[in-house]
Amino acid sequence: MSIKLYYALPSPPCRATLLTIKALQLEVDLVPINLVAQEHLTTDFLKINPFHTLPTIQDEEFYIWDSHAINCYLVDKYGEDDGLYPKDLERRAVVNQRLHFDSNVLSARFAAIVSPILREGARIIPKDKSDALLQGLTLLESLLEKSYYVTGNTLTIADFSLVATVSSANAVLPLASNRFPNIFEWLARMESLPYYQEANQEGLDAFATMLKSKHLVRQASAVK
Repeated sequence: MSIKLYYALPSPPCRATLLTIKALQLEVDLVPINLVAQEHLTTDFLKINPFHTLPTIQDEEFYIWDSHAINCYLVDKYGEDDGLYPKDLERRAVVNQRLHFDSNVLSARFAAIVSPILREGARIIPKDKSDALLQGLTLLESLLEKSYYVTGNTLTIADFSLVATVSSANAVLPLASNRFPNIFEWLARMESLPYYQEANQEGLDAFATMLKSKHLVRQASAVK
């Protein structure tokens, strides 16, 4: 029985898991879930994941959700080596810290902006929310000051989570390359990965199309 991935292509967390799957060269059955049609709230899906969140995977009789937990599990179980999620305790602790930084800071602040746009039709981003996201991105900029990737000079699953979030944030709140030069160099490195286009860019384009349909009023001053 192969792994099943329940996912929505525009979702940044789903794209983080797709990046991990592609990096591991895993064969996975993709099960698209239409969030607009509320397929994640059906009785059948709630039996799989009562939290009704995406992504969710099924591996034999095991179900797990939350992209960060999924990606750790996939590398631990299927990785040919531990490069993407090191077994060394200190290196793993750094990866875990960056994953929590994504979930608790960047992804949370991104969601605080995007959820009202997609769910409630908001067209203007409140300044306090854009400032909070930009402050989080400033922290990421400092992490990348002396390293190629977010935990050092080795690609890890933390890069996958953060690039999915940051590339999506850039679609909502276009960032200035002169303010975030390290982030833009890191984004270029991530975009050069052979599986980036399929695993992240296609979903990012779908997300940008959704965003465009909301006729968002952009505030240029937010990124200065």
